[in-house]
Formats: sequence, structure tokens, C-alpha cells
Amino acid sequence: MSPRARRAPTGRAGRLRLRRSLATAQRGADLLERKLRLLLDREHIARDAAREADRVWRERLAEAETWLVRGVLLGGESAPVRSAPADRARVDVRWAVLMGVRHPAAVDWTDPVRGAAEPTPPNTALAHAETAYRAALRAAAELAVHRTAADLLAAEAARTRQRVRALRRHWIPRLRGELAALELALEESEHEEAVRRRWAATRGGG
Repeated sequence: MSPRARRAPTGRAGRLRLRRSLATAQRGADLLERKLRLLLDREHIARDAAREADRVWRERLAEAETWLVRGVLLGGESAPVRSAPADRARVDVRWAVLMGVRHPAAVDWTDPVRGAAEPTPPNTALAHAETAYRAALRAAAELAVHRTAADLLAAEAARTRQRVRALRRHWIPRLRGELAALELALEESEHEEAVRRRWAATRGGG
């Protein structure tokens, strides 16, 4: 046996240690299962939000492309470039922590601001295209946030499930088996001791 191999506890002190270890393992498994449920619930919410963001993104993108084609037909191919603001949109991601898992929770979007001297879209179609593209980009940012959150939560859920499985299928049964064997050994030892005492008492009385 390797010097580092785990040796089964013996005696009444060993029984107490095994009982404590078993109780700790059972509490740990219960807590991990609660964590797993919370992670899976939040992952489910994030997946639903991602599907909705994906739907909005596809709709807005299709709408924007339709308006862009109309706007280019009306104003020429260079019209979108000439009327694009110099400012850029800004995206800030807000983060949250659930059961130790840090994940993106929401996105704050700031539209680009067109300067007073900058040209506006030369026709209504390009104005609609600009609005639709901004909405599509917001949806894309939200889609990225929700998908990333779902993936991070799912990864932690998988790790937690493995830990629960290890406790429920291996560690807890092993502790129960060791405890049962030790209790049986102690019971037999106590029985043998009682027999010896009775025998000794009988001899002493004789």
C-alpha cells in the first residue's frame, strides 16, 4: 500500500470521524445540487434571452438591408458613407456573479451622435436604414451578452454536476460502507468483550 493511501478509520474515534465526514459530504452534495439548480435556471433564462435577441437581430438586419437598398437606389452608392456620423456607438457590458460565476448580465448601448455640421441621410430610406442598423447592432450586442452568459453558466453547471455525481455515486457510498463495516466491527468487539467479562465474572464467582 502506498504511504499516501487512505487508511480506514478504526475505533470509536474513527466512527465519530466517519459520521462527521459523511454528514459533511451529504451537506456538500445538497448545497451543490442547489447551486446546480440555480445555475441551470439562470442558463435557461439566458438562452431564452439569446433566442429573442437573435430573432430581433435578424429582423432588424433584414429591415436595414431593405431600406439600405432603397436608399442607395435613391441617393447613390456613396450616400450612406457621406451621411454616416463621425461618432461611434458605445457599448458597456454590465457583469454579475451567480454562485461564484462571473458572467455578463446586460449591455448599455449609446447611439453615435451626429454633429450639427454633419450631413443627415439624404432620403427617408437611408434614415430608416440607419435606425434599423442601430437596432440590429444593439440586438447583436445583447445576443453576445446572453450567449456568453449562458455558456459560462453551462460550463460551471457541468463542473458542479460532476462534483455532485462524485459525491453521490462514489464518496458518500464509500463513507457509508466504511462506517457500516466499522460499526459492525465495534459491535462484534463489544460483544466479545461482554462475553469475556461474563466469563471472568463466572470464574471469579466460582
